[in-house]
Amino acid sequence: MPPHHRAPEALLTALAGSRSRSDRLTHTEQLPARQACFSPWPDGIRPEIVAAARTLGVELPWAHQAEAMNLAKNGQSVVIATGTASGKSLGYLAPVLSDLLDGTEAPNGRGATALYLAPTKALAADQRRRAAELAPDRVRPALYDGDTPPEEREWVRQYASYVLTNPDMLHRGILPGHTRWSSFLKTLKYVVIDECHSYRGVFGSHVAQVLRRLRRLCAQYGSEPVFLLASATTADPAATAERLTGLPAVAVTEDASPRGPLVFALWEPPLTENVGEHGAPVRRTATAEAGYLLTDLVGAGTRTVVFVRSRRAAELVALQAQEQLGPPLAARVAAYRGGYLAEERRSLERDLYSGRLLGLASTSALELGVDVSGLDAVLMAGYPGTRASLWQQAGRAGREGQGALAMLIARDDPLDTYLVHHPEALFANPVEATVLDPDNPHILAPHLCAAAAELPLGESDLDLFGPSTAQLLPVLEQRGLLRRRGAKAWYWTRRERAADAVDLRGSGGSPVQIVEGRTGRLLGTVDAAAAHTTVHTGAVHLHQGRTYLVQDLDLETSVAVVEQADPPYTTSARDITSIAILGTDTTVEWGEARLCFGSVEVVNQVVGYLRKRIATGEVLGESKLDLPPRTLRTRAVWWTVTEDQLFDAEIPFDQLPGAAHAAEHASIGLLPLFATCDRWDIGGVSVPLHPDTQLPTVFVYDGHSGGAGFAERGFRRAGQWLTATRDAIAACECERGCPSCVQSPKCGNGNDPLDKAAAVRLLDVLLAGAPGQGASAGGDG
Repeated sequence: MPPHHRAPEALLTALAGSRSRSDRLTHTEQLPARQACFSPWPDGIRPEIVAAARTLGVELPWAHQAEAMNLAKNGQSVVIATGTASGKSLGYLAPVLSDLLDGTEAPNGRGATALYLAPTKALAADQRRRAAELAPDRVRPALYDGDTPPEEREWVRQYASYVLTNPDMLHRGILPGHTRWSSFLKTLKYVVIDECHSYRGVFGSHVAQVLRRLRRLCAQYGSEPVFLLASATTADPAATAERLTGLPAVAVTEDASPRGPLVFALWEPPLTENVGEHGAPVRRTATAEAGYLLTDLVGAGTRTVVFVRSRRAAELVALQAQEQLGPPLAARVAAYRGGYLAEERRSLERDLYSGRLLGLASTSALELGVDVSGLDAVLMAGYPGTRASLWQQAGRAGREGQGALAMLIARDDPLDTYLVHHPEALFANPVEATVLDPDNPHILAPHLCAAAAELPLGESDLDLFGPSTAQLLPVLEQRGLLRRRGAKAWYWTRRERAADAVDLRGSGGSPVQIVEGRTGRLLGTVDAAAAHTTVHTGAVHLHQGRTYLVQDLDLETSVAVVEQADPPYTTSARDITSIAILGTDTTVEWGEARLCFGSVEVVNQVVGYLRKRIATGEVLGESKLDLPPRTLRTRAVWWTVTEDQLFDAEIPFDQLPGAAHAAEHASIGLLPLFATCDRWDIGGVSVPLHPDTQLPTVFVYDGHSGGAGFAERGFRRAGQWLTATRDAIAACECERGCPSCVQSPKCGNGNDPLDKAAAVRLLDVLLAGAPGQGASAGGDG
């Protein structure tokens, strides 16, 4: 039996009270318990599935599960967007497996089929196990991914009724070889898209077009599958589902699962005696602080998971706690990293549930699809990037109705610092909407080629692929990629496979292959666009949590040769960037200032890199690089102010570069609060006098060809976004600027010049003219 659960309020009081930590607790939010609400099993669910669910302890479904089942059985696409541990899997599995069971009564035993898509292999394997627990053997679930042996692939194509795969395999393997999948596609009844909130930005836009290609081939074979999507809680899940699939969907959002009371704490690590760039103060890292807190929690017998960003961080947190605890408690702390085998996960679940394991430091792998019950506390070492992920991780605790503690430990950056001092941004605001733009021509064009290679494109396909299709087809014809035959048919003209030209997780251009020099093993790839800054010669590169040192970047062959290493420093690229406005779509007057959205061309050249000590951020040295400039055509939001406004803000011309640069850095740091992006997905440039505007101008742009929707979201929410930026800078307790406010880890100019105080005055004068101050100043919300 699990050990006794300690009240979360008492846990928090003990943590804040020991080692003089009371000033680190910036906010406490009390979330009340919620009672379960059950519904009867819908009529269309087979008795075999109901019996299996009862064997697993589910006597009746929760109301939201039953609602999703009914919608699915009525042929309606549905997105289940409820909290962690709300049983979304059962909501879609019950109707899918019921129809697959009906299909086993067909002469060939496969009268109905279903396809399951997950962003990770581990999640697909976990789902296969769940399907096998709920359905009799005659329903045949099977994994189909890069690890599936060739002889097994043939069996899957011919006989499996529930195929579990990922978007990459659907795009590269199933769709181009659709003739071999004809019997499967002909009877395709359901497509399940799990963790659909993870399909955002460029990756999400690519997946949206893959799904349109799938729908087109299904129609050719005579099927019209229902789409069932599962999502963490996000804003407007129905709109996201429609953008992803191209079909209207009903959102199920009323969570009827039970939840114990949750105490949610926001925590800021203390400043240290160390100094970073330009003498800026440096806070203790979130991972080091998490190690101390984990030590105290385990010492008090509290079952705790710490979420960290990398395997290396997981190991460091676990090791720190083990060293501080000493035997015998040290043996009850572990790191969760690598090799996510189902048996290992089940072993972890058992050890956590029984209390044999008290502390676990984990990467976000544990956030998805791994069912860990009975936790008392969750620590998050740094904001995980979206409120959806934050609630997903926090929801890992208190899953048996007992009270639980969740704690966000701020990293030393503007967004984390803002959040721990502005709790309303987390607790009073809705979760973000997922941002994706399937109509981006840079993404759409290669998918039109892939679609034409699968089946010649016709007039009827124009609506399916979106409004840009009609304009793109003649362009692809001129480039010699498609050939038009007859009145309205386009064919793929090349010998090579069209699908191979698309990197779903990149943004065009040949991805750079990361190869381990000693073994010749391919470790993975990195987008061509990001290669110069992330895998230049001498770079420290983190891949799946392991640390490598780049020996050589060969741009001609698109290969980065790396060796595993453990240097005591990180690297950050130094670059120079210029930006030109190609076209302005929309301009909004903010008094004398202007807010604009449109197309830009960014020319960037990496000229060197810094080495910084891991523990302190101290700069150890700089090295020069000789890399060619790169040109990116993308979308941007920008704002200008006038000379009169600068006079009003008391910003002389010599302070302007530092003020604009600091405002640009902080705004990039805060944009992820309003668009589902990472600060590494976006870039910025600030210019005291820009040649195109003839005014001081600050740009924030999407770091992907053609744009990814992030800058547009910034434009639409500019009043709130730039107000949060101003508040984040003003609230920081440092004197002249630090990583928590205006310094950026990716600054190409070595965080110079930066003027924190002038940046606040600059943003004040800009925001004074914003319409409906604090509202959606760029248009719709």
